[in-house]
Amino acid sequence: MKMTVNLSGGSYDIIIERGVLSRVEELLNLDRKVLIVTDDNVPKEYSESVAKKSLHPVTVVLPNGEGTKCLDSYKLLLEKMVTESFTRSDCVVAVGGGVIGDLAGFVASSFMRGVDFYNIPTTLLAQVDSSIGGKVAIDFMGYKNIVGAFYQPKRVIIDADTLKTLPYRQIANGLAESVKMALTSDSELFGIFENDNIADNIDKIIEASLIIKKGVVEQDEKESNLRKILNFGHTVAHGIESDSEMQEWYHGECVAVGMLPMCSEEVRLKLIKVLNKIGLPTEIKCDAKRVIKAMSHDKKMSGDKITVVTVEKVGSFKMEEIPFKILSERIEEVL
Repeated sequence: MKMTVNLSGGSYDIIIERGVLSRVEELLNLDRKVLIVTDDNVPKEYSESVAKKSLHPVTVVLPNGEGTKCLDSYKLLLEKMVTESFTRSDCVVAVGGGVIGDLAGFVASSFMRGVDFYNIPTTLLAQVDSSIGGKVAIDFMGYKNIVGAFYQPKRVIIDADTLKTLPYRQIANGLAESVKMALTSDSELFGIFENDNIADNIDKIIEASLIIKKGVVEQDEKESNLRKILNFGHTVAHGIESDSEMQEWYHGECVAVGMLPMCSEEVRLKLIKVLNKIGLPTEIKCDAKRVIKAMSHDKKMSGDKITVVTVEKVGSFKMEEIPFKILSERIEEVL
């Protein structure tokens, strides 16, 4: 299946097909120098599939985890491109999860003011969310995604067969982002989570999630308004991720908990049942005040107010600017 993301500055395709990684040379221009960025938790066969089809592959394997999305890794990749004499006509390919996609995309956006970037997400979270939309970034001074850019990929390749090597916790991690999109935009998708066998519907969940995100990005590429709905649950999630005691939590697990204070009581009860079904957390095990303090650095802050997305009814949303004090009280009450 092919989806096309249509933007004012151009368009790009998302190719969704099981087994497509085996014919990647038909879909990507690899007849040049190719920086392949992956991590040590991604099966080598995935990056090797790209390397074997590239004219001049340069593969960099980074440590797995959020800590890799940092200034040191960014510098290392740029140094590699300079050392290997990359030019503006060469490209970068990310093979991995959201961390690798964000980092590699940011490198591509800034090397010689921009080279071609291809994204091959191998985790469910990246496949349903972070691999499209053009947000690329690194973390800095303990704050997530605080240094970055909007830089769209030339093409995204999604092969759901890569999910077979993931532990279930990583699958659940990705499902959190799909639940997020279902709550704000698609009650039928939320119905799958409520009533159906999730494993039997993974392909349908990936497709439905991408349709939602594609539509949002096409209407608001640079997050001036509508795209903020994709941050549903993320304000609290980023606060949780900044807490040193919560570093072992995955991003989707933080988003799962982060959605709860942003829902009406009726929706929250439904959401808790879905999160329990998936195996995602419904409460934090740290001091909520530390999470709230970290949230004060959120990009959506304006004076003493913050813009948040709330869900009163499944499949719809509201965007509200509320006093930070009110949000803090709500978080302490719910979490």
